[in-house]
Amino acid sequence: MTDDDTLRSQRFYHGTKADLELGDVIEPGYASNYGAKKKAAYVYLTATLDAATWGAELALGDRPGRIYVVEPTGPIEDDPNLTDKRFPGNPTKSYRTRDPLRVTGEVTDWEGHSPEELDAMRDHLERLKARGIEAIED
Repeated sequence: MTDDDTLRSQRFYHGTKADLELGDVIEPGYASNYGAKKKAAYVYLTATLDAATWGAELALGDRPGRIYVVEPTGPIEDDPNLTDKRFPGNPTKSYRTRDPLRVTGEVTDWEGHSPEELDAMRDHLERLKARGIEAIED
């Protein structure tokens, strides 16, 4: 099995605060939920529920976090924001794509991080922002 085939056989998730339905697509080109909210050139996905949980919890907005099961419609690549800078070898199984993700399900029984973990992550992101480092780079 090729690496691409191995990736295709995994279950992928996308954490957000958007209210989506089965069959909807998540596409690049909209304002990012992170950083300066510039137009996103990629959409992000992960093969771990923990990484999707962070996405759902840290996305901007007042809606509750949601975790969707998604299917990539095109090629995916390692997310260099995490894999090259913070977690070499991609242990978070974080990816990005320029193609839409199709919503095929929703995880409704996920457990969020503790308030202390969320506060620590938000503080870390604020320190990065103060140094001019955005959470998402295209």
